Amino acid sequence: MPDAIVKIEGARFIITMDPQRRIIADGTLIVQGQRILQVGKADELAAVQAGRVIDARDMVITPGFCNGHMHISYAHATRGIFPDDLGSAYLPNVFKLQALMTEEEEYHTSLLAITELLKYGTTTFMDPGSTKYLERCLDAYRLSGCRIIVGTHVTDKPSPLNLPVSSTADAVDIVETTIREFDGQLEGRVSAWAMPFAPNVCTDELLIGCKRLADQYGTGLTLHYNNSPNYVETSLKETGLRPTQYLEKLGVLGSNVTLAHMLGQDESEVEALARTGARAVVVPTAAVKGGAGMTQHGLLPEMLDAGMTVGLGTDAGNNSNLLETNRAMYLIAVLYKDARQDSKAIPAETALEMATIQGAEALGLDGEIGSLEPGKKADLVLFDTRRVEWQTLFNPVNNLVYNADGRSVHTVMVDGKIVVEDHKPLFVDEWELAQKVQVIGEDMLARAGLSFPPRWPIV
Repeated sequence: MPDAIVKIEGARFIITMDPQRRIIADGTLIVQGQRILQVGKADELAAVQAGRVIDARDMVITPGFCNGHMHISYAHATRGIFPDDLGSAYLPNVFKLQALMTEEEEYHTSLLAITELLKYGTTTFMDPGSTKYLERCLDAYRLSGCRIIVGTHVTDKPSPLNLPVSSTADAVDIVETTIREFDGQLEGRVSAWAMPFAPNVCTDELLIGCKRLADQYGTGLTLHYNNSPNYVETSLKETGLRPTQYLEKLGVLGSNVTLAHMLGQDESEVEALARTGARAVVVPTAAVKGGAGMTQHGLLPEMLDAGMTVGLGTDAGNNSNLLETNRAMYLIAVLYKDARQDSKAIPAETALEMATIQGAEALGLDGEIGSLEPGKKADLVLFDTRRVEWQTLFNPVNNLVYNADGRSVHTVMVDGKIVVEDHKPLFVDEWELAQKVQVIGEDMLARAGLSFPPRWPIV
């Protein structure tokens, strides 16, 4: 039995995120198989025998981070090509490029995104339906050992976004087939959700059908939910209700529904969301880069005050351009302080909850992950505090949210398996993969006939 046990010994701090939010100094964590067996003081667990002992001195251990909205399948191949001011032309170009991807291109591009996520401490993430070749990309999920929520985004109304459009019946069939085929794969590390793209490109019938499937299969539903003033005005004119109130009337909201981005709502809509138990994921990295006015048009403090569950996302690697949860935590902890001129807004502790236990709850996984407690899955991160940005260290939550970044991630474990060690992913040659994706991106741009030269000359 000791051979099956991993002992992570003598951490400077373990930030448990348990119901008491205990931070254990000089802590030890015992893992057996896929799950956490014990968490406590090093001296209390000194006698536990283990097949492997990891020296965690000078480490801060946290739960693995959750990213609730992250397009992993296409963006890394053309990362950083779009100018800041592309505006409404951004998404049509994104989906034009994505439509060109082959199975092998999508596999390698997804694997590079997953490598970055895991390397910087994000162990669970949702790809909101943009992966075309899920069967092939399942090999990337298997190889990397990640925990992921997938689906197939569907629309049944035309739009200028270059998204595939199906009949309503076909779209519902696509969603059901995806859930039946992929939910529970890889020993439960893969979940599959219903993923209608957004309310403005889906009929009421499709939204209702997707919610019915989420309920029927005991899974979730996610929507892109970034409501422009024009969309709100149209909703009021056509239905007499604001968009969220109309979704409530349709019966589309509920405790298994997670809305991403969450811009353009008013306080009456927050009340409707809280009343129905709907969850949210905010994406500060994309909002601030896109000039979306998150702090003017986003009601995160009000959502939290209403008791809503809210997680963090980063969106695509060619939109926000970054995937790192540490920077998303930092942004969410500072933006509203400045906007509301209130230093009490979104404290560091709340930002960390959004990245861990609340982030897990937003994905319906808080019974399994999001905190370091006996019985939960062993998804965890060891941060190396010997790096200068961690010093000096008194309050590890403040240091983690305001000082640290993903470069200090030393070791990552998912489902009891170490996938990153000594800052290196164990499942892939990182540089070889990056070079391969560079070639893929160059080829995709050539096939699409697209070019976005830098503003400054490259000679």
